[in-house]
Amino acid sequence: MLFRSVRDEKDAIQQAKDIIAEKVSDNAQLRWKFKDILLSAASLVTKIKKDAVDENKVYEMYYDRTEKVSTLADHRIMAIDRAEKEKVISVSFAYDMDYLKKEAFDAYVSHKCICETVIKEAVDDGLERLLLPSIEREIRSELSERAQKASIELFSLNLEKLLLQAPLKGRVVLGFDPGFYNGCKLAVIDATGKMLTVDKIYTFSRKGGDIEGDKAKLEKLIRQYGVQIIAIGNGTASRESEKLVADLIREKNLQVSYAIVSEAGASVWSAQEEAREEFPDLAVEERSAVSIGRRILDPLGELIKIDPKSIGVGQYQHDLSEKELNERLDEVVMKCVNRVGADANTASVELLEHISGLNKSSAKEIVAYRNQNGRFTNREQLKKVRKIGAKTFEQCAGFIRITDGEEPLDATSIHPESYALAKEVMHRCGIEKLGQADIVFDKEKLAGLDADSYTLNDIEEAIRQPLRDYRDQFDAALLKSDVLDISNLHVGDQLQGTVRNVVDFGAFVDIGLHEDGLVHITKMSRKRIQHPSEVISVGDIVTVYVYELDLQRNRVSLSPLPLEE
Repeated sequence: MLFRSVRDEKDAIQQAKDIIAEKVSDNAQLRWKFKDILLSAASLVTKIKKDAVDENKVYEMYYDRTEKVSTLADHRIMAIDRAEKEKVISVSFAYDMDYLKKEAFDAYVSHKCICETVIKEAVDDGLERLLLPSIEREIRSELSERAQKASIELFSLNLEKLLLQAPLKGRVVLGFDPGFYNGCKLAVIDATGKMLTVDKIYTFSRKGGDIEGDKAKLEKLIRQYGVQIIAIGNGTASRESEKLVADLIREKNLQVSYAIVSEAGASVWSAQEEAREEFPDLAVEERSAVSIGRRILDPLGELIKIDPKSIGVGQYQHDLSEKELNERLDEVVMKCVNRVGADANTASVELLEHISGLNKSSAKEIVAYRNQNGRFTNREQLKKVRKIGAKTFEQCAGFIRITDGEEPLDATSIHPESYALAKEVMHRCGIEKLGQADIVFDKEKLAGLDADSYTLNDIEEAIRQPLRDYRDQFDAALLKSDVLDISNLHVGDQLQGTVRNVVDFGAFVDIGLHEDGLVHITKMSRKRIQHPSEVISVGDIVTVYVYELDLQRNRVSLSPLPLEE
């Protein structure tokens, strides 16, 4: 600190007080002690600003709220940060200032002196003007950082569960993208994900749809293409479309089910260059219907085409560090893709580029090779693809599958480097083909093999279930054939639903109403849990009970616990 020359006695005292104030602020032991006190005993106080604009009362619970810093939940920290940034509320700390002033004075003055009053003023100034505001800023920063990290981890967990939903393989699907003004877009998808046809109905549009004519069009598509599942997007006009479909199924006694599918990000993908390249003759909204339909057949293969931030899981994602969020989500996508693997003859560029060792360029080369030379018949052919050298092959080969090829092991998760070992295991155990019913692994016969137990266990699992899909252990889409109306619900009713999102304070469950029901964290378990993710995940099919109904606001509170218990 620079000091000017002393003009008079008053100036000298003021400069001395400034020196003391700075010493108080720079006292490391005092800073650590007071920070601990604030973290354990201080409260965060939020007040609505006089000129605040919050038309929808999004931040109403923070208009006049006091909560201890030590108990602030991460989602409330992020809500407070956003509300303050949007100038809706002011935020301050509340604590025992008199106690801190006494502690600071006692730490600075160890005995009585004639300057006690002046020193106390200086210490108080250093505390109020310098030290405590600095500690408050530090605590706010650390709270925000903690909350953002937790939010990124929650986002990544939700994304992983969403990507690993079990596919409904081998079905013909009708993708149904609901809409009011521009009509409902329809796309029939075959069992491999190939688009067969697109169409539109205008039941709910301004053009005045012909309900019976639209039903007839739907029925014709279902019967002509052998549709087994109708995938209805959960956006605008979703519930009206659901009723239309349910009525048709019941009236015509159709052997078809429907599922409500999250359409988050479908419009984003539809406008991307990759979508235009695949469907140059389709309108954006028609591509969206294709995306919705494919999400039933292969959630992973379709959702990885979309920026994870557009998928609609997580909380306060727009307040997070974009760099950190992208890095974490990229890790999750790669982890999921490598767990599931990719079929060399059907996988998209977007899927292949997330395989270990591959990137967008090498993924395009794989697709170009199969388009030019026909389907891959063995993994060794990957070495002929441009930009796939020995090292890249070593990294990616175990994650790329080739079914019905020349080498049966190419359809498994076994890496080519371990083929000789796998064949020796089969030989010693008398196994003639992969997946045969009477497989017995005799550990004594495998003694002496140059392999650790983990490798042998992986080989054993692959031999037993060569075509096992990692995702089969998770829930697939919930199939329905009738519609639900909130007016028909009663407290205590038992329902099934799909978990759409998990946040710090609970989980949102699609039970077939216009708005998802909320399972609050306090209603999730009989025992105390720290976070909803301990007991529930995105994509889970759950049995829930109606806990509370708010018919005016169309809100339903749910619980996985029967009310009588």
